[in-house]
Amino acid sequence: MQGYQLSLYTLRNRKHDGKPLGQWLLEEAQRLGVRGASLSSASEGYGQHGQVHSARFFELGDQPVEVTMALSAEELARFMARLLEEQIKVAYTKVPVEFGTTGEP
Repeated sequence: MQGYQLSLYTLRNRKHDGKPLGQWLLEEAQRLGVRGASLSSASEGYGQHGQVHSARFFELGDQPVEVTMALSAEELARFMARLLEEQIKVAYTKVPVEFGTTGEP
């Protein structure tokens, strides 16, 4: 199947609707019917303002997290519309990909 890989980048301490934003993004993708998504934590990273964010022993809130998913064009449009509706500001990358499942005809 042709579609897009969408990766969204945030920090562990960012919240939306009382939940960590990464968790909210993952749950929203599932609610909208996205077939699969992953939430990954990074040890360190920096964003558009050049500020370094990292997981430290006493402070994990500044830890970078990434939510990645493969979506069809229609799923991507629904997901991005939902982010706009919720007024979520988050950095992302979107790359055209082929995706599917092995072991199936």
